[in-house]
Amino acid sequence: MHPDLDRPAAWTGLLRELPAEAAQPYSFGEFQRRARQRTRAARRMAGATALAAALLLALGVAALSMRFGPPEPPRAAPAGAGRAAPVQPPAGVRPEVMEHWLAGLPSEPAVVRPGTYAAVLRLEDRLAQVDDVLSAARLEPHPPERLLELQRERTRLVGTLAQVRYAETLADDSL
Repeated sequence: MHPDLDRPAAWTGLLRELPAEAAQPYSFGEFQRRARQRTRAARRMAGATALAAALLLALGVAALSMRFGPPEPPRAAPAGAGRAAPVQPPAGVRPEVMEHWLAGLPSEPAVVRPGTYAAVLRLEDRLAQVDDVLSAARLEPHPPERLLELQRERTRLVGTLAQVRYAETLADDSL
């Protein structure tokens, strides 16, 4: 094919025509310095990423706690007393006092019994309806007998609700 390449003198001439060895771009010391610099930059980036993740997690927890509020602390029995009976709603007192007592109770019982829970919900719904009718009746001219009848119904419902919630509280404490 190429008879001139078969002779050693041709090889020697071709090899001598090649350019001299290229100079190194930088020394080994410079290579090590640049490698350390890249390592430091990667560590800084990892630290910044971890810090950003921690801040994002803290922001998420803060947002959730603001949205749902702090958890209710568990009710503990007073020291030295075994099972303390809940304070009974006073019988035969004004509805405002019973409403104040009801407001001091937890919104949900510790143990939910469907029958009692449904009764409480029905009483609360009926009480809301009577409150609505009573508010509307106060705005319009109605005979005082109608207002008195609605007020009595409201007082009866509040008393019944207080009794049911008291029984529910007693049942929770007996567990």
